[in-house]
Amino acid sequence: MSKKRFPYEAGPPDAAEKLKEESNYLRGTLEESFQDPITASIPDDQTKILKFHGSYMQDDRDLRNERRKQKLEPAYQFMIRVRLPAGVATPAQWLTMDELSETYGNSTMKLTTRQTFQLHGILKWNMKKTIQAMDQVLLDTIAACGDVNRNVMCNVNPSQSNVHAEVSEYAKQISDHLLPSTRAYHEIWLDEEKVVDSQEVIEPIYGDLYLPRKFKIGVAVPPSNDIDVYSQDIGFIAIIENEELVGFNVVVGGGMGSTHGETDTYPQVGKLIGFCPKDKMVDVAEKILTIQRDYGNRSNRKNARFKYTVDRLGKEWVLNELNNRLGYELEEARDFYFESNGDRYGWVKGHNGKWHLTLFIQNGRVVDTETYKLKTALREIANIHTGDFRMTPNQNLIIANVTSYMKPKIQKLVDEYGLTDGKENSALRRNSMACVAFPTCGLAMAESERYLPSLIDKMDEILDEAGLREQEITIRMTGCPNGCARPALAEIAFIGKAPGKYNMYLGASFTGDRLNKMYRENIGEDEILAELRPILLRYAKEREENEHFGDFVIRAGYVDKVEDGREFHKESTKA
Repeated sequence: MSKKRFPYEAGPPDAAEKLKEESNYLRGTLEESFQDPITASIPDDQTKILKFHGSYMQDDRDLRNERRKQKLEPAYQFMIRVRLPAGVATPAQWLTMDELSETYGNSTMKLTTRQTFQLHGILKWNMKKTIQAMDQVLLDTIAACGDVNRNVMCNVNPSQSNVHAEVSEYAKQISDHLLPSTRAYHEIWLDEEKVVDSQEVIEPIYGDLYLPRKFKIGVAVPPSNDIDVYSQDIGFIAIIENEELVGFNVVVGGGMGSTHGETDTYPQVGKLIGFCPKDKMVDVAEKILTIQRDYGNRSNRKNARFKYTVDRLGKEWVLNELNNRLGYELEEARDFYFESNGDRYGWVKGHNGKWHLTLFIQNGRVVDTETYKLKTALREIANIHTGDFRMTPNQNLIIANVTSYMKPKIQKLVDEYGLTDGKENSALRRNSMACVAFPTCGLAMAESERYLPSLIDKMDEILDEAGLREQEITIRMTGCPNGCARPALAEIAFIGKAPGKYNMYLGASFTGDRLNKMYRENIGEDEILAELRPILLRYAKEREENEHFGDFVIRAGYVDKVEDGREFHKESTKA
């Protein structure tokens, strides 16, 4: 690592770079570590290699203190995340994930904000059996985490246009093309025979150091921006002319994460750089990724995402470098518009005559409770469903491609179990998202998934008082500033600062193309409600026709408009 490996280096390489280089193409000592019977954990350095295989080591933070008193090691467990491009799964795959969550997990499934499944609570001894069972139904966890391209997102509303299937296929092509070439995953988890005395195939795209940090790609189909295309390292915006997909506008350099107290870290919205024909899309994705591979910051992981590379080098430099690598030039960006970034609930008939039912899954947690047997109901539906399941970018679920014959059978189960499409909830709750946070996320500073529903209960009282129950407002909460629920793009957002304390942000756009701004720092529930009540009441009285809440708080002077992440931390000129 002493020699100069890339055109840009800000300083000595971060320790993670050496770890990747010495991992033997992501093998490390994972096989030996998972066979070690002495501990339920694996060594810390190997947890970093494990991420490339789609898993994080965690522990149950609710049990930490008690186990410490008992002089026991933490309740170590593993989260497994599936690679599921475009968020589409078969009924057989759903049933397998359901069974694995019961057999080896904590009896729940988490639908993520990147349109895939997560299982939590997998013990070390059950990891291999779990991954092998997934493989039997053609699911894998390769590159679901780590310094590589992660799950490729895609618009999920199949009634939107007749090009949805085509766009979804391009998302899958990108996902497959940008997979790491190493056979480490297959050798360690699937017992593929190791190649002896043969030189490892060099990673043709990633090289032996892979990327400086994680990399995210999403494909949007206007007028819906449900994937939050401006939050992606690369965003592709489908351009449809005469009812045909002709290509994609290209957006680069988005990203949500930051670090409290470090103003050189910030969320960012992607920048539009041009248009590519649809047959060039995969090539464009690869070449942009290689720019980040070569010019990303490998010295400071907090400044290693592509957004910082784009901001440091400039949009025009990135475009010129991309054109050079492509051997042709991107065309001028074409016209498009977005209307929203939420989900369309209930039954919708698609262009192919089949039906699609979007169900509200609060914060993406599929679990049975005493009063709501959601998990059981979805299992029963999967047992008879002949279409597919689609995870939405807003943590909800679509029972998709239901035939007219099967629709009443599905509806009967929906009625029997009281499944909800969310329409009885406030529009605020329907537009809410939260990350996992406690008890399993090691980065969480405050509650998120377990707390946001009760906060919305109290906010709903204010909305009812103001007559805003059906007013669409996006609200998101995360337990830390890493941005897993894309909070910086919510009209109202809360980012955990400490137990029970949050920074409150206001002013993002409803369509997801503008960041919010911190309004109050380090406040608890009473202060949150006290701050929001007069703003919401004033919004109800003074809003202009079709004015969204995020636009109002800027016009009314509560926060400054933030269209570039480098302005995110600047002291507001407003209240």
